[in-house]
Amino acid sequence: MENKRWYDKEPTLSLAVSLIKNSSEDVQIKCAEFIKNKAQDFGVVLNSNLLGAFNYVLNRWYDKQEQLTEAFDYLKEADEETRKQISIEVIAYLEKLEVCIDG
Repeated sequence: MENKRWYDKEPTLSLAVSLIKNSSEDVQIKCAEFIKNKAQDFGVVLNSNLLGAFNYVLNRWYDKQEQLTEAFDYLKEADEETRKQISIEVIAYLEKLEVCIDG
């Protein structure tokens, strides 16, 4: 039995996270802001004990940037359907950014 990360359980979310992970730091920051805004548009609210979450050792790849950590916290708080919708929009956003960068 494989022990999957929380974002690997849904294929669309897993793809979006993988694309973000493999992007430049600048693009990761833009995606973090995009995710945060989309999640808020869907009514996702972070739980008020956010500061308590920083009392553990930050070892995940996305914990190196505060904006990404916050964006992923929004994704975790969202329901499954909202996470999937945000993931689809993130993938489209990344494609658009890539066209802008390459074009």
